[in-house]
Amino acid sequence: MTRKSLIILILIISLVTLLNGCSNEGSKTYENEDIAILEKVTVVLDWVPNTTHTGLFVAKDKGWYKEQGLDVNIIQPNEVGTAQLVASGKAQFGISYQGEVTYARANQLPVVSIAAIIQHNTSGFAAPIEKKIASPKDFEGKKYGGWGSPIERAVIKTVMGNEGADVRKVEYVNVGSRDFFTAMKSDVDFEWINYGWTGIEAKLKGYPINFIELTRVAPELESYSPVIIVNEKYIKEHSKTIKKFMAATAKGYQYAINRPKEAANILLGHVTGPDKELVLKSQEWISNKYQEDALQWGIQQESVWMNYTQWMVDQGLIPQMIDISKAFTNQFLPDR
Repeated sequence: MTRKSLIILILIISLVTLLNGCSNEGSKTYENEDIAILEKVTVVLDWVPNTTHTGLFVAKDKGWYKEQGLDVNIIQPNEVGTAQLVASGKAQFGISYQGEVTYARANQLPVVSIAAIIQHNTSGFAAPIEKKIASPKDFEGKKYGGWGSPIERAVIKTVMGNEGADVRKVEYVNVGSRDFFTAMKSDVDFEWINYGWTGIEAKLKGYPINFIELTRVAPELESYSPVIIVNEKYIKEHSKTIKKFMAATAKGYQYAINRPKEAANILLGHVTGPDKELVLKSQEWISNKYQEDALQWGIQQESVWMNYTQWMVDQGLIPQMIDISKAFTNQFLPDR
């Protein structure tokens, strides 16, 4: 073979190799489906990022959404509200709570809960220890600081009624967006708090409080909070996307259950503002609450939806029972 022929042969081999490489790149596959571009979806939170949202940030940080072919954008809510944004299609997924979903469905907003982030209601009423509020009976003659929702009055009426207390002796003060500690510096005596955040923060601050766990004094108030929601139209048109999203999200929460410290540090790497020690301690506490006694993370029971919805009807918060079977579903949870 002449020198000229050898050069031509090398060029031909190089060209074939290059073309094959381009062909292979064009057929690159992602997990579960042949796609060239990640599908963009938005998750709107219910509040500022905190440890109830950790599984979402873990799944994003670990690349588990990308493995499912998803590009997930996590945003904070605006004045419109999570349920309205999801119902209108302006966000594909949202973080809400059972009461809001029930309200929405009673008002013809087609949102559906697809997972319970925390298995049991961990909220309750808190007051500085010097206020001497140790039971709902002690609410009499005190000022409650809230945000002006009818559900607050109904909850206080229920817990006080269970102990034979006079709900007419409670004064309601709208504290807006002020946090618990700021509100307590004014003339407010007690508030409804999420123990997994504010209760832990009080401990870290050396701020003694009395905490009255809601479901201990009123078991009928057991409900799922928070939950992940989508709208009915999205279920009909994008069920595969929901399955992929939930596969990665469940993996994120399972990681947070098993490795709370590492999960907390991942959350801290994605958000600014919260105190590091608070996030670490809150994550340690809440890691045992995500699944708790349930068979798997995220699962919801019909009885919880039925009982709480009936309570809302009894309190006049909604005019009649909603169709529970359309309010929640477990169908998108990963197989155990």
